[in-house]
Amino acid sequence: MQRTAYLLFFLVLTLIVFGGCSSAPSSKEPAKAAAPPDKIQGKAQIALNETSSDDAAMNAGGPTVYLVNGMHRYRLFFNKPFQVDASKEYIAEGVNAQKAIDEMGDPDQGKNGYPLDASVGRVVRTAWPGLAFDATDGLVATLRSRIKRYPARPVFLVMALTPVTTPDKDSEAAAQKQAEEEALPEVSVPADKQKALLIEGPKSLPAPLFEPTATTTSCKVFIADGKILALDTGAQLCESVPWSQFRYQPTLKGGKPVKVKTEVAIQFEPRK
Repeated sequence: MQRTAYLLFFLVLTLIVFGGCSSAPSSKEPAKAAAPPDKIQGKAQIALNETSSDDAAMNAGGPTVYLVNGMHRYRLFFNKPFQVDASKEYIAEGVNAQKAIDEMGDPDQGKNGYPLDASVGRVVRTAWPGLAFDATDGLVATLRSRIKRYPARPVFLVMALTPVTTPDKDSEAAAQKQAEEEALPEVSVPADKQKALLIEGPKSLPAPLFEPTATTTSCKVFIADGKILALDTGAQLCESVPWSQFRYQPTLKGGKPVKVKTEVAIQFEPRK
């Protein structure tokens, strides 16, 4: 009887040990891969006229740096001094702050202030993990101040910046085409007449987190070859519009293409 009890005890103990081993994660299993960083490419632009304390803090005391790609203009944010040559092309890897914040979501849908301090902190720690608490706090304060002031102007937290030694042929062709379109003769077209030339484009857009209520705003734009070429306004809501989704019937004068200066009304629906 006693021998049977010992055998049962040994059997139970063996099952527990092997069960525990089988449930433990194997050292051979690959670790969950971190999300890849965002990438942007464009020509560097130095803005020496931006000299506030926040501007200097975004390049550790250096000048303001942007990367420009078509209509997209990214404000670069460095956690250490970085030398960038104006007009040279670079590839930046890191975190697009506003994109990341929007993907995180907001339980209050932006109605209690934008951006949330917790969201900004998470963005900074994602881009630059392992920094001292006081250094992280300073970067969070700088980023939040910038986004609150210019919510629609993307800030890119740089993890790596690589110069492009051989410019991409597609990029060169796109830049040349944009230069040719900008040089076209200009005509003004009333908003209602330009609206009649719309081929495709969203009828309404969800309101961004920084302006969560329903509204309609008029955006001054330039159009060439049926596409939005540039904005002629500093309105934040206009900068948040995905203009690449809009297509118009090209405008001709004397049978030749022209650049159109007009206004486009954009309707924003409240966030749900």
